[in-house]
Amino acid sequence: MGVLRTPDARFAGLSDFPFAPHYIELGGNVDSLRVHYLDEGPADGEVVLLLHGEPSWSYLYRKMIPVLVHAGLRAVAIDLVGFGRSDKPARREDYTYQAHVDWTWAAIDALGLTDITLVCQDWGGLIGLRLVGEHPDRFARVVAANTMLPTGDHHPGDAFLAWQRFSQESKDFPVGKIVDTACVSDLPAEVIAGYDAPFPDESYKAGARQFPMLVPTSPDDPAAAANRSAWEVLSRFDRPFLCAFSDSDPITRAAEPVLRKLIPGTHGQPLVTIEGGGHFLQEDKGRELATVVVEFISANPR
Repeated sequence: MGVLRTPDARFAGLSDFPFAPHYIELGGNVDSLRVHYLDEGPADGEVVLLLHGEPSWSYLYRKMIPVLVHAGLRAVAIDLVGFGRSDKPARREDYTYQAHVDWTWAAIDALGLTDITLVCQDWGGLIGLRLVGEHPDRFARVVAANTMLPTGDHHPGDAFLAWQRFSQESKDFPVGKIVDTACVSDLPAEVIAGYDAPFPDESYKAGARQFPMLVPTSPDDPAAAANRSAWEVLSRFDRPFLCAFSDSDPITRAAEPVLRKLIPGTHGQPLVTIEGGGHFLQEDKGRELATVVVEFISANPR
C-alpha cells in the first residue's frame, strides 16, 4: 500500500488550534499506518470520543474541546485514515467502508478507551454507530449529530445523490470550500485554509474522493449486511442516546426521527435541535453543541 503523509509544516499556525498532536501506529509491517488524535483534558476524566466526517478532520472540533475540558471531561478526537494528520493511502481502492471501521476500532482499542461517550457527525456516525453496534459494551452514551447508519434499503435522498455526483465529477475537490458551503456561517479564509491543510494537492485526496461512493445506496452494497447486523444491536441499545441535529442540514435531517424511533436509548431524552447550524454544526455552533454534550453526560451519570 502506498501511503502519503502530510508534511508537518502544513499544520503550523492554524487558526484557533492550540492542541498538541498525538500518534499511534496501526499494524507493525510495511503497510502500517500512523493515526493522529487529539487528547485534551484530565487523563482520568470521562472519555468523549469525537469522530469527524467528510471531508473534515479533528480541526472541526476545536470550538468544542475547550468546553468539554472545562467540564472535567477527556476529549479525544481521532483523524480518520486519509484525513487530517493521519496517514493517507494513495489509492482509492485502499479505502473501503470495512477498512475505515477496522482502522477506527484499532485506534480506539489501542488507546484503551472505555465507557466512551461517542459524539459523531457525518461519516463519524457511519463508522461510530457501526462500532457501537459491534462493541456496545465499550460505549456508555452516544450523541448523534447530523448522521445516520444507512443500509441501502431506502433512497438516500436527492441532496446526497447530488453531492455524490459532484464529488466524482468535479475536476478539483476544494475541501475548505466544501466545508464552507455546508455551513450556515461564512468561514474566514484562515479557517478554510485549516480544512485545506491536510491536502497539499489532489494526490492526497483519495480518501476524501472515495468516501461518498462508500455510503450504502442499494440493498446489495458491500457494507449493507454488516450495517444491518449493527442495527440489530442498536435496536436493543438502551444506554443514553441523544440526537442533536441542526436545523439547516438537507442531507441528514430526515435521519433524526428514524434514530429516535428505533434506538431505545433515545427514549426519555430531550428533543434537541441546534438552531442556526448547517451540516457542519460543530463549525457553526460548536460551543452550543459542546454544552449540550456536557449537560447530557451530567444528566445521565454512569
